[in-house]
Amino acid sequence: MTIKNMSLSSSARTEKSSLDGEAGGMSFLDLPELALECILERLPPAGLCSMAGVCTSLRERCVSDHLWEKHMKQKWGRVIGPAAYREWQWHLASRKDLGSCKQGKPKGFMRLLSMFWPSSWSSPKADPINNSKQRSSLPVNSIMSWYLALETGKFWFPAQVFNRENGHVGFMLSCYDANLSYDPGTDTFQVRYPPHGRRAIATESGVPWERLRAPPFDTSPHDLHISDCLNDLRPGDHIEIQWRRNKEFPYGWWYGVVGHLESCDGNENYCRCHNSDTVVLEFHQYTPDSRWRSTAVNRKEHREEGDEADGFYGGIRKLYNNEEISRWKRLWPTEVLE
Repeated sequence: MTIKNMSLSSSARTEKSSLDGEAGGMSFLDLPELALECILERLPPAGLCSMAGVCTSLRERCVSDHLWEKHMKQKWGRVIGPAAYREWQWHLASRKDLGSCKQGKPKGFMRLLSMFWPSSWSSPKADPINNSKQRSSLPVNSIMSWYLALETGKFWFPAQVFNRENGHVGFMLSCYDANLSYDPGTDTFQVRYPPHGRRAIATESGVPWERLRAPPFDTSPHDLHISDCLNDLRPGDHIEIQWRRNKEFPYGWWYGVVGHLESCDGNENYCRCHNSDTVVLEFHQYTPDSRWRSTAVNRKEHREEGDEADGFYGGIRKLYNNEEISRWKRLWPTEVLE
């Protein structure tokens, strides 16, 4: 196939002619469309940003959502949920000047881009055809801009953090909502926990990826999760249950397993616990005589149960995914708690 005979758009032809004039040979844009696409799909985020600074035609390709969806999913899919996306949309709506590129200090998207890869956009050869047009038409409401906002740590987003009070053994098998900001220098996160009751906002730095996850449900931590798995619960099942200290506190999710009734000896051949309206939930990180060791809920009528002394138990989520179960087990404390 003769590369010179490949058809190009009028803008690409203009850019190609200019680049050919400088290089004195074939342009990268002479490649077939499929070949170009395959090359761009294999570039890392930094490579896409660098390539987007070459010319208008490549910019239009490199900022497209379908190229950035893979990078967003690979790096941020574990911690980004619907709540984070809503926060991003609200952020865009409240920052109408994100797309403005006036002279002087860069704003919005350009600031994010220059912080992440400043060399990609600072060179005077970034666009030999129409650099000013390129800089003024960058897509703000795109996956690329969201990725860069997350990557530079300028965007705080909601997620959940395992072991809210890191180092406090009583919270090691819990997961609480918080706002997070990425620190690219350490590949960790800054965390702001919402106030609990009368407590002020708590902060934590250096939180690693393995302590984070996207919320399993798109609900407020102050709302009761309506359980849809109660009729399926059997002894040995792994669960998460909402728990809060009192009515002023938000819910956290706590790991446990379904146990046997006192009247059952645990023999699988004779166990009928799954036929009972009472479901026993056990938390084996606590000693057998601890008041936190177990609780029981009604399979048919369970909503929120508890009191100010022992806290309030809310909705239940059954864990089907082995990876989720393994993650909880990796957080298991080295000593049994009282």
